[in-house]
Amino acid sequence: RPQRAQYGSCSLRRMSAMEALELLDQLVDESDPDVDFPNSFHAFQTAEGIRRAHPDKDWFHLVGLLHDLGKVLVLCGEPQ
Repeated sequence: RPQRAQYGSCSLRRMSAMEALELLDQLVDESDPDVDFPNSFHAFQTAEGIRRAHPDKDWFHLVGLLHDLGKVLVLCGEPQ
């Protein structure tokens, strides 16, 4: 896959998960263009909802937080 060759080494830019979450706030998500709150808020909201529903599955809380991080590739020219 061309994307794996281009992004697989993670050499384009290094950042923490929190930095990537902050970058999400620069995007207008095509699936939710009318949302008035930052995209990172959605990530935290999702993680919190999962934590409430599944308090014993900490791995699942993390998945909820990180589930949209791939969208930062839009900032590298990838389509949504």
